[in-house]
Amino acid sequence: MLGVSTSGYYGWLKRKPSKRAIEDQQYLKLIRSIHKDVMETYGSPRMHAELVAQGHSIGRGRVERLMSSNAIQAKQARRNKRVYKLRGAQISVGNILDRQFYASAPNKKWVSDITFIETIEGWLYLAIVLDLYSRAIVGWSMGKSINGQLVRDALAMAVEHRSIDTQVLVHSDQGSQYTAHAYHETLQNYGMICSMSRKGECHDNAVAESFFHSLKTELVYDEKYRTRAEAKQSIFKYIEIFYNRKRRHSYLSYQAPFVYENMNVA
Repeated sequence: MLGVSTSGYYGWLKRKPSKRAIEDQQYLKLIRSIHKDVMETYGSPRMHAELVAQGHSIGRGRVERLMSSNAIQAKQARRNKRVYKLRGAQISVGNILDRQFYASAPNKKWVSDITFIETIEGWLYLAIVLDLYSRAIVGWSMGKSINGQLVRDALAMAVEHRSIDTQVLVHSDQGSQYTAHAYHETLQNYGMICSMSRKGECHDNAVAESFFHSLKTELVYDEKYRTRAEAKQSIFKYIEIFYNRKRRHSYLSYQAPFVYENMNVA
């Protein structure tokens, strides 16, 4: 029926795998190992960058073929529940950042935002401060209340951990935590410039939103946290051990944020 002779069939069974087929199996084993190590977060572009960084001479198309044919893919996003942030602005300032998400050096432009993590115990809220130069999370704070102290603590951590020798532009949305007088007094005490998104324009803070998308797709949606403490530990590891130091970022030519800083800052 298939037009294959008996001798041809048995000849095919006894034929040794080609050199390329053997290499494919070796690469596939390595890809599976890396895929597990990076929490199944890499698609073929990041996987290719990782293999090249490890000294392997392999084409991006070959990586894509091996991953596709073996059902190896990055975790997929799911539709998120929408959360409405408290409004009623006390202080409103202009959108100085104006979607200019590029910085020529560290500690020139930071963006900040808040998201929520579901646990059996109740909501856990996460505030972050992200440096637009390297996309590193330079400050963060977690708590059970979505209040002004949450964002001030994240900002304080960023100031404590960074060597700031210039005036920093800090951008956020117009959530009540960011329009509060206490937050603006904190910025003034640090000598920072405040910038805010326009009302209803989530794309004005797109980089912070993008980080939250990665965090939830690559970590949170696969977990069922029993307590806030359990979620805190998990998110801490994601930010400090994986995201900042290991996860390859497409914006940074597939370098991790802190690696990018170390390579490009004298």
